[in-house]
Amino acid sequence: MPDLNRIYVGEKVSLRLKQLKGKTGLTPNLLCRLGFCLSLEEPGIPDPDLYDDETDREFNRYTLTGPWDKFFFALLRERMAQDGLDVEEKLEEQFLAHLNRGVLNLYSRIDELEDITALVENAQRKVDLADSETK
Repeated sequence: MPDLNRIYVGEKVSLRLKQLKGKTGLTPNLLCRLGFCLSLEEPGIPDPDLYDDETDREFNRYTLTGPWDKFFFALLRERMAQDGLDVEEKLEEQFLAHLNRGVLNLYSRIDELEDITALVENAQRKVDLADSETK
């Protein structure tokens, strides 16, 4: 497991998290989890250089990922393998890049709490479709 005990995001992502919390009432930790999953689903490798290095907000890793820490990192490792990236060398940078890209993506899709329902329903349809294809 990587040594990512503290997770930092820059000013732009921190601002978007504040705005999303105001729109939805969801905590930044939950919003980061949703965004991270959205980014993993999005095609293309996120470019870590697109996200500022300034640290505006700090998260404790285990508060951010919750009891699903191993699950989030397993998903990331799988995605990195699909992308042909060296997991040991790029894990931390890709975690941060997916987190940043995901929050910004989530911000562009959410105007109110009810919009999250559409995201969840879309994800469920994809799971159902994948399940039906494997049967």
